[in-house]
Amino acid sequence: MIVADKKPIEEIIQEIKDYQKILLLGCNECVTVCEAGGKKEVGILASALRMYFLNQGKEKLIDEITLERQCDHEYLEEIRDRIDSYDAVLSLACGVGVQFVADKYGSTPVYPGVNTCFLGATEKRGLWTERCQACGQCILANTAGICPISRCAKRILNGPCGGSTNGKCEISKDLDCAWQLIIDRLKAMNRMDDYEKLADIKDWSSDRAGGPRKVVREDVQE
Repeated sequence: MIVADKKPIEEIIQEIKDYQKILLLGCNECVTVCEAGGKKEVGILASALRMYFLNQGKEKLIDEITLERQCDHEYLEEIRDRIDSYDAVLSLACGVGVQFVADKYGSTPVYPGVNTCFLGATEKRGLWTERCQACGQCILANTAGICPISRCAKRILNGPCGGSTNGKCEISKDLDCAWQLIIDRLKAMNRMDDYEKLADIKDWSSDRAGGPRKVVREDVQE
């Protein structure tokens, strides 16, 4: 899932302080799971902003709506009849959702309420870790289901490097060496022969190096 983190409220206040009617727009997908931009977070932030502006002697209209998704035309249509009532939108979706709202409603200022961090997994409540960099050429079949692109600090395809010690990465004693994890898993599956195979040079054009990407599925297009 996409993992996001809350922006400091001081930064948000600077973004919206000059607007009178503001819509706080939450998302029921990834940002709800990582507790950054779901209905609960929208309510908490709205209350905090109302209190701040009230203490400043400023009366502002701050409404709350949480959509199923902000990265889908179907759900963004739900606010079409209301969007013109607001001077600005504060979106608590990921960066994709913020941009989609801005594209769809071009005359309304749209501001981000969270920082989009990475594609990750929920280790436990309050702890999310990066697991994928969406490189467009998945090699997990060759690395025992552990991604060296996202989990190795150097993104090494044939590891480990000379800096790892006792299964830990040289950048932090608290960070597991991704290639040690790969080796341990290959051993557990009796697949160490795969470790001896050199990885092919990666085609980075499928990563961000090739510019903004898109996926086209003609079989499902209308």
